Formats: sequence, structure tokens, C-alpha cells
Amino acid sequence: KSRVSCDPPLSMWVCIIRRLVFCLRNPSEHQHLRYNPLRDTWVLVSAHRMKRPWAGQVEKPPEEHIPRYDPRNPLCPGNTRANGEVNSDYDSTFIFENDFPALQPDAPDPGSDQHPLFQSKAARGICKVMCFHPWSDVTLPLMKKHEVLKVIDKWAGLVEELGTKYPWVQIFENKGAMMGCSNPHPHCQVWASNFLPNEPALSDRCQRAYYKKHGEPLLLQYARQEAEKKERVVVENSDWLAVVPYWATWPYQTLLLPRRHVLRITDLTTGEREGLADIMKRLLTKYDNLFEISFPYSMGWHGAPTGTHLKEDNSHWHLHAHYYPPLLRSATVKKFMVGYEMLAQEQRDLTPEQAAEKLRNLPEEHYKTRENQEKEGGNEKEG
Repeated sequence: KSRVSCDPPLSMWVCIIRRLVFCLRNPSEHQHLRYNPLRDTWVLVSAHRMKRPWAGQVEKPPEEHIPRYDPRNPLCPGNTRANGEVNSDYDSTFIFENDFPALQPDAPDPGSDQHPLFQSKAARGICKVMCFHPWSDVTLPLMKKHEVLKVIDKWAGLVEELGTKYPWVQIFENKGAMMGCSNPHPHCQVWASNFLPNEPALSDRCQRAYYKKHGEPLLLQYARQEAEKKERVVVENSDWLAVVPYWATWPYQTLLLPRRHVLRITDLTTGEREGLADIMKRLLTKYDNLFEISFPYSMGWHGAPTGTHLKEDNSHWHLHAHYYPPLLRSATVKKFMVGYEMLAQEQRDLTPEQAAEKLRNLPEEHYKTRENQEKEGGNEKEG
């Protein structure tokens, strides 16, 4: 008599084994480390932690109904600031010196101490505030492209002006109360210092070492690789691409890169500045659309040092902007950098590929524009 086998067919076992191998290798299922070549550090990626329930702190959602003009807001046109100075009645960008600067140009030298554990140096510089727009109820993604372009031109102008004297000019924007922004008005800060701060100094060393070893700027090669792979690209155009970097720490962190080798924002062509205005609007619109709020973040530009460094060969540098948003699960749940992150190393809860896919698949029409159109359509029907 012939025997009938009850064992699964060989093809089924092959499929099971392949599935097991995939699960073991799939970075979205298991923790692993990723190297950050800009900081010479490693990031722990633990994507499976997104499955855990959240019963921790819930943040207050960002205020959505901000008045266009507030007589108490020190950044609005024509208003009086804390030091008694009155803002001009500006209708575009507006720049003034910070009323409470962290750096001053005439600060005294603290003197040196001979002991290696008690060192100090002179810290001098200048801090400026730059308003993007006269209206408090708009942000960069809601501004028109030509208005964003004016912001970029002013950034370049400030780097050129302050960079003649200072070795580092840091442009940065803290957007939203969650990131410490005390005045709801579209603006950024520009701090110029007589020293190279820690983060750009570390980035300088890493980019220099990579260039010496490989003969090509680190971020230029990285931009080309990401443009080919596509899996971490959020938005791109002919001159720029925005990616969730392979080594990202913050959940929806992005890195904005020019395709051409550019050292500083002052070196951008007219076309590249127009392309930058386009990609910034598209990226920041996707940020806002993720949870349909005004998305909080800290961002800033890094380029080759200035001042005395202008005469040096800085070919290892490549201009880039960092965006660090804190939100993780929703508009009210953020990523906390505490405990392990402070005492051991950086850790993230979803893979950069997952974050990039979520952002990439979002519409490029701002949710507020859509809401306004729907309201107008409803009013027309009622009429």
C-alpha cells in the first residue's frame, strides 16, 4: 500500500525559512546600530518599541488660532520691544539686534587658568533676530514662494556681513512653544561668534577626515547615494533633496542637501535659491500635514566656517540644513531624550525609512489651504 505523507511540501518549508530570515534581517523588526559619520557616533534604532502603549506625558497641542497682529507681541510691526525700541512698520523681512543677547562684541576676557581642569576663554559675538513676515499667523510653509526666497536672500546677506569678522555664523529657527519659542511670530535667530562651536567643530573634523581618506566631500557623496536609493528621500527637485538621514536620531529628523558641491549659503546661485524656497515649502508643508498642526522643530544651517577660515581650503565642507522635530506618535506625544540617551547613546523608536515613507506619502497641499477651500465651497453652497 502506498503511504500518504502528512508533512508540509518542501515549497512551504522554503517560504517559512525565507520569512524567518527576512524577519531576522528586517531592520524594522529588530534593534540595531547605525553610524553617524558627521559626529563619529552610533545611534541605537529600536523600531519595535513603537508597538508599546503610551501612558506618559501628553503635550498641549500648538495654538492654531493666532491673531495676525497682537499689540503685545514684541515682534509685530510698529510694536515696542522690552528695551524700549520700536519696530519699523515692516512689510517683508525685518532684522534687529537681540535685546537679550547670549553673545556681546565687547565682553571682557575672563583670563586664563593654568590648571587643565579649569580652562576658560573669551567669548564674543553678536546676536540678531530676523522676522520672516509681518503677520503672526503665518509660518514658512504658508508663505508664498517669493516671500521664502526673500528670507533665503537675507540669510545669505547676514552670513556675508557677519562672516567677514566672525568664524562662525549660526542661523537657527526654533518653531513652536514646544521648542522654546516664546513669541508666536515667524522668525529665526542669527548668532555670530569668535569661536567655532562644538557641533560645527566636530562636523568639521569628521568631514575633513572623510575627505582626506576618500577624496570627496562626505555629504556630496551621501547626497548622490540617497538620490539613487530613494528610500529615505522625502522631497527633491533639480537642485536639492531632503532626506531622513540614515543615522537620524529624532523621529522625523531631516537633512536638506544641495546636489551641487556648495560650501556656504552665500555661494548659492539664483536658481539654487529659488529651488531652496521650493523645497523648503514642500518639506515644511509635509511636516504640518503629518499631524495637521503647525509642526514644531529646531532647524539650522551648517556651512564652511567664515572669518579667517575664508582664506583656507574648506573643500571637505558641504552646505546643509538640519531639521530636528520632537514629535513622535501624535501632535501631543514627543520623543524624550533622557536617561539612556543622556547617559549612554542616542536612540530612536522607528526606522528612518519608515519616517521617510510617512512624510513622502503626505500631500504637498497644506491642510489649512484645503480647510479654507472646503469652507469657501460650503459657503458657496449655502449661498
